[in-house]
Amino acid sequence: MATIIFIPGLICDADLFADQIAMARETHRVAIADTTRDDTIAAMARRLLEAYPDDELTLIGLSMGGYIALEVQAQAPERTSGIALLDTNARADAPEASEDRKRLIALTEAGRFDEVCRTLSRKFVAQARGQDTALQARIAAMASNIGPEAFIRQERAIMGRRDHRARLPEMKIPALVIVGDEDVLTPPALSQEMAEALPQATLGIIPDCGHLATMERPEAVNRALAAWLTT
Repeated sequence: MATIIFIPGLICDADLFADQIAMARETHRVAIADTTRDDTIAAMARRLLEAYPDDELTLIGLSMGGYIALEVQAQAPERTSGIALLDTNARADAPEASEDRKRLIALTEAGRFDEVCRTLSRKFVAQARGQDTALQARIAAMASNIGPEAFIRQERAIMGRRDHRARLPEMKIPALVIVGDEDVLTPPALSQEMAEALPQATLGIIPDCGHLATMERPEAVNRALAAWLTT
């Protein structure tokens, strides 16, 4: 049986997958990847592989976690039994996105990390969830747990990630692609692009949902994951 590795996104920790972990651990071994100590996606992937050297891996990554999952599969395809790519994409960072990341890094280095987190949290969720105080509190708590130094490392890693689109047709493993229909950070077209290129992909577009699908619509994500894991 494969170990399920949940891989969090930018300034997110295990709480990003709280509902999915509770569901998956009933039938699978479950672990959380460490995404806080490295400043390249390649190094994050190596750390994951070294942490579970004898395990067959089912990778579930959201946003930055999806970039890491793709890199793990590239580094050790023989050890990956399945990959779930949530609210993410297979492309390298666009120049305009990198410029925005540099601006957020500069603000963080200037001691304005809280301001950066508030800016990001508004983009993380569907517009209607912006006033969901409980959800916003959970997002803020995750960012606080990650902290400014790890945030800077993560942003630098994201800027330097490689483009995996050419590899997607070679990934002949079960794949699940999920995206919120209101995701402004990784819009549905990018998920459709991945699903069309992956040989064994299932695509799920979740209505009334933004970038943090696992927290915004956990029931819908859990249904999709449960069905996928049984295959």
